[in-house]
Amino acid sequence: MIVDRILALFGGTATEELPEPDARLALGALLVRVAKSDDRYRFSEIQQIDRILALRNALNPIEAAKLRATCEKIEAQAPPTEEFAALIRENVSYTERLGAVQALWQVMLADGIRHENEDALVALIEGTLGVSRADSAAARAEVAGGGA
Repeated sequence: MIVDRILALFGGTATEELPEPDARLALGALLVRVAKSDDRYRFSEIQQIDRILALRNALNPIEAAKLRATCEKIEAQAPPTEEFAALIRENVSYTERLGAVQALWQVMLADGIRHENEDALVALIEGTLGVSRADSAAARAEVAGGGA
């Protein structure tokens, strides 16, 4: 639903090979977008995305990798981040959005390198998702402290 609405705004359509889009796919696509935002999609980031998807969706490693692959396809078709995040905000609770921001921090910090464009993208997403700076800072601190 969410991704269909997003793609419809930009004249795109979901391909036949993509499943019925939902909030978990939208979050996965945002995770992929953050990982790619420094123009390097590192194995450590891919592993972290797979771990997050597995934990959040009760999937085994192979199922999580398949879900990530689907999210990569969705991310490639998705509109600009602001519109994408705004549509997610409309469809998930604050608690889920806060969990999404924590997951974004986990992916961003997975390779041990912070890039300006990653910081800027996470800040844009957290703001668009309506997550307070204080809550995001707490999520970041938890991730940085090993509470992933």
